[in-house]
Amino acid sequence: MLKRAFDIVFALVLLLVLLPLLLLFALAVAFTSPGGAFFRQVRVGKEGRPFRLLKFRTMRPGSEAQGQLTIGGRDPRITGIGYFLRKTKLDELPQLWNVLIGDMSVVGPRPEVPKYVAMYSNEERIILSVRPGITGMASINYIDENEMLARAGDPERAYIEEVMPAKLALDMKYVQERNFGLDLRIILATVGKVFGGWSARVH
Repeated sequence: MLKRAFDIVFALVLLLVLLPLLLLFALAVAFTSPGGAFFRQVRVGKEGRPFRLLKFRTMRPGSEAQGQLTIGGRDPRITGIGYFLRKTKLDELPQLWNVLIGDMSVVGPRPEVPKYVAMYSNEERIILSVRPGITGMASINYIDENEMLARAGDPERAYIEEVMPAKLALDMKYVQERNFGLDLRIILATVGKVFGGWSARVH
């Protein structure tokens, strides 16, 4: 109950405080490339329920048909403003709405698309017992995931065989050890890593 109350207050306050900035980003995205300001994608949430995750659109229309993985920071499908939003993780801010309506939490395992959730083992599916988060242990430790995949000969295979299992292990660890103090540490580490360049990892 404390976690959900914190999520509601945190999301509501940030949405109100950042409203002018959110409107500015939405206009910038909408007017610099066709396709609208927002991108909605089906992800798998708590108890395996699908929901529509909200982001600022950072790619050109139809890009998802070419693959759901983003390879490198300079993926040619990414727009100019989209590169900035992705680099600073500001494209994730609309997910505060997902938090407010109960689809997500501020901290938790990042929600995956159905294609990859179908590959989870029975043991790994424990991460579906909690609300997915905007940030989490795996998000911080693999913040440069796109660049890692860009260096792989077969990015899809590298994600499935190397990156995804490592991230799932961290997500399982979070589910087993989660507490309010850990959530606060993850939030602070996220802010520090995105905006301050901290190199610390959360374990």
